This record gives sequence, structure tokens and C-alpha cells, in this order.
Amino acid sequence: MDLKPPHRDSSYRRPPERKSMHAQIVRDLGMRIVAGEFPPGERLPAEAGLCGHYNVSRSVLREATRVLAAKGLIVSKQRAGAIVRARSDWHLLDPDVLYWLIQSKPAPDFVETLMTVRRIFEPAVAALSARVASDEQLRGIAEAYAGMEAAKTPDELLEPDLAFHRRIAEATGNDLLAYIGNMLSLALRESIKLSSKLPDTHDLSLPRHKAILTALLNHDPLGARQATLVQLEETRLDISRILDSDLELV
Repeated sequence: MDLKPPHRDSSYRRPPERKSMHAQIVRDLGMRIVAGEFPPGERLPAEAGLCGHYNVSRSVLREATRVLAAKGLIVSKQRAGAIVRARSDWHLLDPDVLYWLIQSKPAPDFVETLMTVRRIFEPAVAALSARVASDEQLRGIAEAYAGMEAAKTPDELLEPDLAFHRRIAEATGNDLLAYIGNMLSLALRESIKLSSKLPDTHDLSLPRHKAILTALLNHDPLGARQATLVQLEETRLDISRILDSDLELV
């Protein structure tokens, strides 16, 4: 298989620059695997070829492949080399793997994947938090909402919006749900940045989140679930408007 230049994404989901060659190799090979250039069951190009392509020593390349193996993307077998594992073996909640997955998908596919996960995860988490959240945790969620209210620009809105959703997951008192919520923040960040392309983002976002907060403060699980479902459906429609428009996604 021909080796191509390192992957570059020109979409709005622009990857951060990495300085070390080791990190660049991990990202490049990881992106190619996640994007399907190296399908499950297929061997990566021979070690000598990869070393020549990236102009690195075998030790640097092996360090990079060890990282990919730790993320569940490949398995190294004696005499067989590095083989791509089945997608079901990938550590999709690993921040790098999740980010590569986001980048590798066209925007509509990424949005549909994320919104499906959010529709399953967030309403149930909000309902549980409404039942069990402590007063201190509810104050933290309310503080995040206040940060959203105080935001003057889409950029200022981003972090308190992320904190709002992350703190709801943390308020369940379930460490695994909190972890999943934290990992989903990476994909959620890209979703919020995309929806912020609408000129009325702030006015649209606040009432939806206020409804969720009110239900949480009232310890109303059904209300929290329903408010979250409404917020997600409205978000899906907002993003559909952007994808169907002529707005630049970069």
C-alpha cells in the first residue's frame, strides 16, 4: 500500500499542532486507521518503509506503535508485524481516538453519531442527577449556567456550556458516568462550536439550559429528562440549519 503524506484536515475540526515526531506519527497512523485507510485485519506497512517515510529510527517508530497498541488500534505479532484490530476493540473513549473519529467523519455523519450518543446518555444522566445531586453539586451546575448567561460571545459561551453538561454527569455520583461525560466533552466541544455559527446562538441556548437547571433544582427527574430531550432536539435542528446553509464551517 502506498504511503501518503501525513493527514491534514481542512474542515472546522482542525487538529492541534503536535511538535514531536513521535506524536505526529501516532496521530497520522491513528487517523489513517480510524478513517479506514488501514482496515481491520490488515497489516500496517513494513517497519523499514515507515521508518524511511517518516525519517525516524526504529526506536521512535516502535514507541509510536506501542501507543497505538495501548489505544486498542493495533496488535503487534511476531513475524506478522502490526495488525489493525477490529473497531470493537478500539478504545473509543480515549481522547485521541475519539478526536480522530470526529475528524475522520464528514460533518453530517459526525453530528448524527454524536447526537445519537447524547440522546441515549444525557437524558438518563439528567434524571439521575435530579434524584441524587447534592446541594453543592447543584450550585456548581447553577454556576456554570450563570457563566453561560454572562457570556458575551460564542467563544465565551463554550467553556461554561461544557462545564454545565460535565457537572450534571458528575452530580450523578457515579464515577463511570462522570468519566463518560468528561470524555464526551471533547466531541461536545466540536458540536457547540459548530452550532455557534448561528447568529442567535446565545438566545437559543439559554432557555433550553435554564429548563434543565430548573428541573434539577426542583429534584424533578422526569422534568430533567424531558428538558434535556427538548434541548437535544433543538440543538440537532440548529446544526441541521448550519449544515444546510452556506455558512463556512472552518
